[in-house]
Amino acid sequence: MLVKQISVFLENKPGRLSEAAEVLAKNGIDISALSLADTDEYGVLRMIVSDPDKAKNALGESGVICKVTDALVVAIDDRPGGFSESLRILTDNGIEVKYMYACVSREQGKAIMVLSVADPAKADELIRNTASGNVDPTLIYRI
Repeated sequence: MLVKQISVFLENKPGRLSEAAEVLAKNGIDISALSLADTDEYGVLRMIVSDPDKAKNALGESGVICKVTDALVVAIDDRPGGFSESLRILTDNGIEVKYMYACVSREQGKAIMVLSVADPAKADELIRNTASGNVDPTLIYRI
């Protein structure tokens, strides 16, 4: 399933991550999943949040650079081989995975992966056609 992911660009300085988290908290925005990658000068915080547009506006008003993009969320059977089977579907159809991160699932027996892929619409269609790849839409923003 495609979801809205917010990418936040932060200076790699003490306190910048905390400031962004505080902005979200003050605006009642819940973080369901996140990934943080850094370089020497900047970090990129990618998140699935309860209200992506509200998060973007709140962070923007506080001077933080951010954008909202589509990400693919896949439910993977939590067993040996579950992850490779899902990746094989994408690979066999020529879809490049740019980056990914995992999050905790409240759904028993499933691991939830958030992926950035070269062709989100095609990847979503392929994953929807598999029994294990579907994610309950009501769980997405409260994973």
